[in-house]
Amino acid sequence: MDFFLQQLINGITLGGVYALIALGYTMVYGIIQLINFAHGEFFAAGGYMGVILISYLSSQGVNPYACLAISLVLSMGYCALLAMAVEQLAYKPLRQASRLAALLSALGMSIFLQNGLMLTQGVYDRPYPTEITSGGFEIGAVSISYMQIFIVALTAFLLVGLNILVFKTRIGRAMRATAQDKVMSALVGINSNRIIALTFAVGAGLAAAAGIMVGLYYGSVNYTMGFVPGIKAFAAAVLGGIGNITGALVGGLIIGMVEIFAAGYISGEYKDVFAFIILIGVLYFKPTGIMGENVDDTRV
Repeated sequence: MDFFLQQLINGITLGGVYALIALGYTMVYGIIQLINFAHGEFFAAGGYMGVILISYLSSQGVNPYACLAISLVLSMGYCALLAMAVEQLAYKPLRQASRLAALLSALGMSIFLQNGLMLTQGVYDRPYPTEITSGGFEIGAVSISYMQIFIVALTAFLLVGLNILVFKTRIGRAMRATAQDKVMSALVGINSNRIIALTFAVGAGLAAAAGIMVGLYYGSVNYTMGFVPGIKAFAAAVLGGIGNITGALVGGLIIGMVEIFAAGYISGEYKDVFAFIILIGVLYFKPTGIMGENVDDTRV
C-alpha cells in the first residue's frame, strides 16, 4: 500500500505537468483546428529561460523563492510572445490553406525551434540550481518532496486561473465565440486574429511553466526535452477529447498515472508503451476521447 501511495503521488505530479502542456494543444485545436506540433518547443524554451533567469538572479543575491517567482513570470511571458510570433509567421498566412499545409508548417517550426535551442544553448544538459529543489517529509513510508507539493499547487493554481479566464471573462467569451463561429464572431465586433494570437500565448505560457517544473523536478533541461513530453501531452489532449479543456486535464492525469504505475509495477523500459495502449483502447471505443463530443462541421 505504501508503494501504491508513493506511485500515486508521483503520478499526480507528472500528470499535472502533462495536463498543462496538453491544454495548449487543445486550446489551439479548439479555436483553429490546428495540431500545433511546435508546442513542445515552447515547453523546452520555458525550461531554458527558467534556468537562465534563476541562475542569473541567484548570482545577484536574490532570494531563491523570489528568483523562482520572477523567473516563472518572465519565462511564461517570453514563451507567450514567442508563440504569438510563431503564429503570425508560420500559421496565420496558411489559415485559409489546407490542413495539411498548416500541419507541415507546424512540423517545420518544431524542427526550427529545436535546432535554435541547440545552436544557442548547446547540446549538453543545463543543470538547475538545487537550492530550492531539496527537502521534503515522510508520512509513514511515503516520501513527499516540497517540489512535488509546489508542482501540484502551481498546476492547480494555473488551471483555476485558466478556467476563470475562459469562462468568466470577456476575453474567454470571445475565445469561445471565435471557436464556435469565426464569421459570426467577427460580425459582432470580435477581432479573431487577436483572439487566436492570445490563445497561442496562453497555451505557450502554461507550457513554459511546465518546462520550469520539469527542469526543477529532474534537475536539468535539454534542447530535445520538448519532443517526448509534447507527444505524450498531445496524446493526453486526444485521450481527454481534443478541444475540451477539462478533457485535457483528465487525459494528462491518466497518462501520468499510467506511465508511473507501469514503470513501478511492470517495467520502466515500457512505460511509454502502456500509456499509448490506453490511448488506443479509449479511442477505439470512443473516438472523440473521454470528454469529447461529436460536432458537425455545419452549424445552423
